[in-house]
Amino acid sequence: MATWNSRGLRGSSLEELINHTNELYREKKLALIQKIPTPIKPIDIDQSTRHITLAYFDQKSTVDYIGVVQGVPVCFDAKESAVDTFPLHNIHEHQIRFMEEFEAQKGVAFILLQYTHRDEAYYIPFRDILFWWNRREEGGRKSFTYDEVNKNYSIHASGNALLHYLEPLSRDLQEHAL
Repeated sequence: MATWNSRGLRGSSLEELINHTNELYREKKLALIQKIPTPIKPIDIDQSTRHITLAYFDQKSTVDYIGVVQGVPVCFDAKESAVDTFPLHNIHEHQIRFMEEFEAQKGVAFILLQYTHRDEAYYIPFRDILFWWNRREEGGRKSFTYDEVNKNYSIHASGNALLHYLEPLSRDLQEHAL
């Protein structure tokens, strides 16, 4: 099976791959997923071009994407790593709390993690993230390693879906029924 980079997209950002895949999912009526913009407060606007020239983040963002897949509410964040160790400080506490609350409402939360140096991407269920987060909170590792990631949830290209994450999501839902 082809990996995400087999389509000549090496160097494309993870979000571009996700956005392209989400558009395909929408067109095929498989899912409706939206990118959540980070809220900003404009400070200075160039009146001649009407462009924001200075702004600050208005509030903490929750996750990068939210939507529904065949009736199942989903939310997820996109992360990249250039090494085999992923520092948990790259996931913020307010994101953990949001994903916890989302799953408490019968939604599915996860992270799509791209190991750029390996040209590999993985679907990481929130339960794994929460395990590593709690381990850190109890004085353990402040990161998780590539070896700890469930390789059964690798993400591959399929047809025109450059980052076909519905396959590992479906596998996860079958293995861990809501």
